[in-house]
Amino acid sequence: MKKVTIILSIVVIYFCIYFLQVNFFNWFTISGIQPNLFVLLALFIGIFMNGKMGAIFGFFIGLYTDFLFSKVIGISGILLGVIGFCGAVLDKKFSKNSKITIVLMGSIVTAIYENFLYIYNILKLSINVDIISFIYILAIEIIYNAFIIIIFYPLIHKFGIYAESVFKNKKMLPKYF
Repeated sequence: MKKVTIILSIVVIYFCIYFLQVNFFNWFTISGIQPNLFVLLALFIGIFMNGKMGAIFGFFIGLYTDFLFSKVIGISGILLGVIGFCGAVLDKKFSKNSKITIVLMGSIVTAIYENFLYIYNILKLSINVDIISFIYILAIEIIYNAFIIIIFYPLIHKFGIYAESVFKNKKMLPKYF
């Protein structure tokens, strides 16, 4: 029952993030650039739940996002699925209790996502290559995502620890009864 509640909570969080992405951040852009909250959601699901859940949620978040925003269906689903799975790998290598580590993870994953998406758009859709403007947009998006992680870290961490205790069964039994 707790798992179903957490999954439903994540779906509600997705729609809240969608509302923020479409409505709120259209008004609060930096040079016309918005943060990518979907990347952060897929990362945090992978970090706090597990790689399988991160990949599944990431794939469906990306697929639904592609249906709403993109010309090509599937590339964001694949990339966000990989990011969700990589969140579990990062969880094993780094501490999620440090705000700096989480900000660095979010920044690196945002950069990787945007680079792969840009390369895909160059190869498949034959868009013009403008590296300077891409680096400028990427830098602003990374900074924007980092600030959002810093602001919402206490909520993310609290919900994440609860989800982790349910999905990863990290309840320790004493050695001696």
